[in-house]
Order: sequence, then structure tokens, then C-alpha cells
Amino acid sequence: MKKITLFLSFLMLNFIIVAQEGMIAEINKLLDEELDKDNVHNVFFSIYSPTKSIDLHSVKGSFSDGSLVSEANPFYTASIGKTFTATTLGILVDRGKLHFDDPISKYLPDEIMDGLHILNGVDYKDSIRLSHLLQHTSGLPDYFNRETIDGSTGIFDLIMTDKEHFWQPSELIQFSKAHFRPNFAPGKGYLYTDTEYVLLGMIIEEVSKMPLHDFFAKEIFEPLSMNSTYLNLRSTGKNALGKMAELYAGGYEISTFKSLSADWAGGAIISTGKDLIRFQIALFGTELVSEETLNKMQEWTYETVGMTYGYGLRKIKFSELDPSFPNLEVIGHSGSNGTSMYYCPDEDIYLVGTLNQLESSKDAVILLARVLEKCTNF
Repeated sequence: MKKITLFLSFLMLNFIIVAQEGMIAEINKLLDEELDKDNVHNVFFSIYSPTKSIDLHSVKGSFSDGSLVSEANPFYTASIGKTFTATTLGILVDRGKLHFDDPISKYLPDEIMDGLHILNGVDYKDSIRLSHLLQHTSGLPDYFNRETIDGSTGIFDLIMTDKEHFWQPSELIQFSKAHFRPNFAPGKGYLYTDTEYVLLGMIIEEVSKMPLHDFFAKEIFEPLSMNSTYLNLRSTGKNALGKMAELYAGGYEISTFKSLSADWAGGAIISTGKDLIRFQIALFGTELVSEETLNKMQEWTYETVGMTYGYGLRKIKFSELDPSFPNLEVIGHSGSNGTSMYYCPDEDIYLVGTLNQLESSKDAVILLARVLEKCTNF
């Protein structure tokens, strides 16, 4: 009987190994399809599931000099950084340093608040709460919007044409006030905007009395041993790390542009798949914030079909995006360069990836759904 049991166990293990190898092959095929597209130069994808015994880190593509990218090369995570900023606010809330319903005017100077939100002759600056900034319901405009009210050059175009310019957070807010107008009164709508997260970064620095990148390092990166993670153009002492994978806007390689400093608390973190999975495990396991705060971060408001938004977190219901997608939900965040950092609670699967191309956000969501489907069929 013991021999039969051992034999059956061996057969089951062998079946699992074969099935997993098939799954990995199918996922790599999906990644190859993305890499074959003209505008995609490198692809990263990491999948981890303790219950399904999946721990996959696939890297494909090359640098412009022909050398291959590898796991040692961190990548630009773009708006995934909003989850880190929101988590940092959660840490400060748990420590009693601030509250989600605090007015932001409590923490920001007059030169930032004056003229920040005037709509139809009404000044709403004292009505904006931290929760509004976190959930994109403040009504403030997005300084990344290309259509300025005065026809002047937008920040995205300035990033491309004045690549040596280093943007300061206060400069970004002043740019927003000068060239855009609010869209609605605080709490009366939804509009995704980086302007809000720059304000949150400034509030974190004011409350913690530390630069944002130092607070990230002390409270998140170092405790979680996220040794390949840092804030682009701000963190120091990262010379020993692998070269950042190249980031593209159209046909332009923009990874070394100092003007990327325009992306700060809203999304300038450089990281790896392994580090981002480590972060997700800690966040959803309430190692970083309390259960009460995590639940607060998951109070959802409508964003668009199939998507809702919390506090620095997005929830995607794939079957609402497309009936052919799996009937599953993921929670996390996406980035404008085709980055994804999501957790699927129903299947206990963590997923992280990037296409490192600013025009590939939609393709990244489709890839995420297809990869998740392969994992669930395993």
C-alpha cells in the first residue's frame, strides 16, 4: 500500500510539473507576441502564487545597444507609484499623524493653496480632503493633460523637448494652476489626475519632515528588502544596481531624461517584479497598514466600465471589460507605460509586468487578462 501511495504521489507531482511547464510555455508565447510588436522593445512579467506553487519571472527583449535585458534590470513603474504614495498616507494615518478626512489646507502653504481650485467664481481650496486626492475626486485638473486652456505647450511635450529640465513638485502645481482649470467641485465627480498625488507627496514630506524618497526607503523599501527599488532621479546610492530597462515614448528612448522628474509622487518608482510582489504581499497582508486602513483604501468609486478606484488602488473586473475575459477581479494599479501590479484574491495570484512603452496601456490590460487565464487553467 505504501508503494502504491508513493507511486501515485509521484504521478501527481509529475502531472503538476508537466502542466506547469505547459502553462509557462503558453505565457512566454503571449510575451513573445507582445515583443514582436514594432513599438515594444522589452517585456517583463512576474507571477507568484503560494497556493498554486507558481513563481515565474520572465524577461524578454534588449537594450538599444543590442545587449539583453535580464531580471537584474529594474524598470520604470509609472503610476504604480500611486499605490506607494497612498500606502504611505495609510502608514501616517495608522500612526495618528493625519486623517483621511483632513482638509489639505491644514498641511500645505498659502502659495500652493491660493488659486488651486476656483470654479465658477467659488474657491473650494478649503473643501478638498486627503480622501479626495487619494481617490481622484477633488476636481483638480491633470497637469499631464496636453490640452492647456491657453494653448501653451503641455508638460508631456516639454518632457520630450526640454529633457534636461528638472521639475520640482511646487513647479508642477504652479504649472497646473496657470494652464488648467478645475473640472468639478470636490467630491462631485471623478477625474484621474497626477496633480493630486503631487500634493499628497508634498503633504507626506510636511508631516514626516523627510523627503518622499527617504520616507519610501525607510518605511517600505528597506523593511521589505526591496533592494532593487528606488525613486527615479531622487534616490541616491543606487549605482550598484542593474541598469534600468529602457523606456520608450513612440520611437524615442526616454529613460535618461531628467524631465521625467515631472513624474514624482504620482509614479516615478523604479523596481522589479520580485520587489513589487513582495510589496503586494505585505500590503494585502496588513504588514504595512492596518486592516482598517486597508479596507478604507478599498472603498471603490466608479472609474470606467470594468474599473473602480479606491485610495491609490484600482479594481478591474475583466468580464465587464470583455465577455471573453475570465470572470475574475484583480486589485492593484496600472501605469501609462504598460505596467501592471495586481493581486487576484480569488486565485491567490500576484502579477507584475511591463511593456515599457507609453502607448501600450490597453495592450497591457489585455495581456494581464490572458496571462491570468493561463494561470487559472493550470
